[in-house]
Amino acid sequence: NSDYDELINNQYDISADASGHVSKLKRLYSDINNYENSYLNPDYAIKMLGEKLGGQYSFLYNELMALVPWAYEKRLAYIVLFAELFLQMYGVYEEELENSKESSNDNLIDEDKLRHKNNECIYWFYHDNCDSFTDCSVSKILDVTDYSNVLIKNIIENADFKSLGYLYAYGANITDNEIKFASYVNGLSEEQIDKMASCYVGGFVKGYESARKDMKKKSIVKVEYPIGFERVVRRSIELFNEYNLNPIFSRDGVYSFEGGARSRNTYLSSMNKQWIYDHKNDKGYYFDKRFYNRRLEAIEEAFKKYSEQAKKFAGPALIQTFGEKEFNPVNKKGSYQFTDKQNKWNVEYLSKAGVINNNYLPRDEYSFTIIAFPIPEIGDDEFFRTVFDKTMEINTLDYNSYQRMHQAIIDILDKAECVHVLGHNGNKTDITVNLHTLNDPSKETLFENCVADVNIPVGEVFTSPVLKGTNGTLNVSHVFLNGLAYNDLIIEVKDGMISDYSCSNFEDEDECKRMIYENVLYRHDTLPIGEFAIGTNTLAYKMGREYNIEAKLPILIAEKTGPHFAFGDTCYSHEEDVKTYNPDGKEIIARENECSALRNEDISKAYFNCHTDVTMPFDELKLIEAVLPDGSAIPIIKDGLFVVEGCEELNEPLE
Repeated sequence: NSDYDELINNQYDISADASGHVSKLKRLYSDINNYENSYLNPDYAIKMLGEKLGGQYSFLYNELMALVPWAYEKRLAYIVLFAELFLQMYGVYEEELENSKESSNDNLIDEDKLRHKNNECIYWFYHDNCDSFTDCSVSKILDVTDYSNVLIKNIIENADFKSLGYLYAYGANITDNEIKFASYVNGLSEEQIDKMASCYVGGFVKGYESARKDMKKKSIVKVEYPIGFERVVRRSIELFNEYNLNPIFSRDGVYSFEGGARSRNTYLSSMNKQWIYDHKNDKGYYFDKRFYNRRLEAIEEAFKKYSEQAKKFAGPALIQTFGEKEFNPVNKKGSYQFTDKQNKWNVEYLSKAGVINNNYLPRDEYSFTIIAFPIPEIGDDEFFRTVFDKTMEINTLDYNSYQRMHQAIIDILDKAECVHVLGHNGNKTDITVNLHTLNDPSKETLFENCVADVNIPVGEVFTSPVLKGTNGTLNVSHVFLNGLAYNDLIIEVKDGMISDYSCSNFEDEDECKRMIYENVLYRHDTLPIGEFAIGTNTLAYKMGREYNIEAKLPILIAEKTGPHFAFGDTCYSHEEDVKTYNPDGKEIIARENECSALRNEDISKAYFNCHTDVTMPFDELKLIEAVLPDGSAIPIIKDGLFVVEGCEELNEPLE
C-alpha cells in the first residue's frame, strides 16, 4: 500500500519531525495492538476462517509483519519474496474458489485440498529460500554491511537524542515504554551515562582478562540493547573503540525462520507476549528432517563465506531489561504445536547447528557480557526511577569485597563430597548435589569465584556437579523464567537428570507439563543439572522484596539472589578443555559432567544448547550444608542466613 511505497522510496531523516511516521507505524502495527480481534491471533483467525485454514493464514499474516522493519532497512529483496508468497497463496485460494463454482458443491471451497496446497506453498517457499535466509542470519552477526547494521548504526551515531522522533527510524512498534525509557536515559547526566557504559564495557573486557583470553586478535563486538537506550550505547561504542573493537548491530528476529522476537540484538523491551507465545512454533509449518538438513548445509556455507570475519568476533555484549508486566500464557487452540517427530528433529537440529557454530565461533576464543536495567513498565515514574537507581547501585557493587567473601565460602565447599539443600516455609526442596574430587587442594578448586565480569552484577560461587549421586526435589513457589511465570514449580532429579516436573499454572496437568517441556526443557526428554550455585547478592534480593519485583527480575540478577540450579549445559560448555582459574590462582577443575564428557565420542550427546537457572529465595531456604567425606556437615546458610565466618556483611540486607 501507499505506506510501504513511501517507506521504500524515501530515506528516513532521523532528525526530522516524526509525526508522519508515528501515524504510519500505528496503522501498520494496529493488529498487534488490537491482537485479540486480529487475524494475527490464531484463535480469532480460526473463528473467522475455520479450523483447517485459520492457523495457516494467521501464520502468513504474522510473517508479513516483517515487511514493516524491512521497508525501513530497504531490504527490498525480502519484501519481494514475501509478497510473492502472499500472491502464491492468494492465487491458490482463487483457484480453489473458481473450482468450487464449477462444481456442484454449493460453491464451497474444498478446505482439505486448499490446506494441502497452502502447506506446499509454505514448505517450498522456505526450502527454496533457505540459503538466502541463512546467509542473512549469519551476516547479521558478522557483516558490517548488513542492512539492519547500517540502519541501526546510523541511528546510534547520528540521531539527535533531544528529539525522540529518532525512535521511529527503527520501523518498530514503538510504545509508551520506549518513549519513557528514552526520555529518562536522555535526561541523565554525562557522568551517569559514562558510569553505565563503563560498567557494561568494563565487564566485557574483564571477561577476557579473567579467562586469560587474547582480545587483541578481535575486532568485532556484537552490541545488543533495548530501543530507548541509544545514548548509553553511543558512549559504549566510543569505549569499545578504545579497545579496537568495532560494534555491529542487528534487529531482533522478525519472522519464523529467525525464531521470532527473543529480546536479543536491538529489540523492543515491551511487546505483546501472548502474540510472541502464540507464534513461537510457527516454523513447524515447514520444519522437517529434509528442511533441517538443508539448513545445516546452508549454515556451513554461510560461515565459510564469513569465516574471516568470524575469526575477529569478540563476542556479544548484551543489555537486558526487566520489569514487564507478569505474563501468564494462554495456550491457544489455533497455535501450531510441534509433532513428536518435529520435537525430536528440532533437538537434533539445534545440537548439530551448535556444533557448526562452535567450529567457526569457538567458545574458548571469545567472551561476552550481560547487564540488566529496568524499564518504565515496572511502575509509575517515581517507582521506575527508584528501581533504576537501585539497579545501578547493584550493578556497580564492590568487586573485591565479594571476591573475599566468596573465597571464604569456597574454602568450605572444597572440603565437601556433596552439598545438601533443604527448603522450608512450604518449600519442598530436598536435594543432594554430588561434587567432583580434588586431587591437589593446594592448586585446585571446585567452585568458581564469580564477580562482575561476564555476568553483571556480582555475585555467586558455582560448580558443575557430578550427575551420578545428585538426587532429590527442587521446588520454587514462584519463579520467572525466560519471560514466563511458573507457580509452584517442582523438578525431580535422579542421578543429575530431570526425571519429572510439574507446576500449577493450569488446571490441566498436561498443559503444565507441556509448558515446562517447551520452555524449560526445550523439548528434550530430560536435561542434566549443568550448574549448582550459591548466589550472594543479598542487596539484589532485598531490592526484589522491598519493591515487590522479585518475579520481574531477570535470571541474570535473580540467579544471584539465592541458591540456584541450572538445567542444560554447564557454564563451561565447549570450553571444558580450557584451564580456568580463580583469583587465588587455583585451577577450577569442575568444568564438565558425564554428559559433556562425551564431546569427543558423540558430541550430539554432550550438549543440549540451553541453560536455565532456577533460583530458590532465601526465605524458602532452611539449609545449605557442605557434607564432608566423614559424614559431618558444615553449614553455609542456615534459616536463610549465611553462617560462614567473614560473610556477615551478606546478612545485613536479609535482617
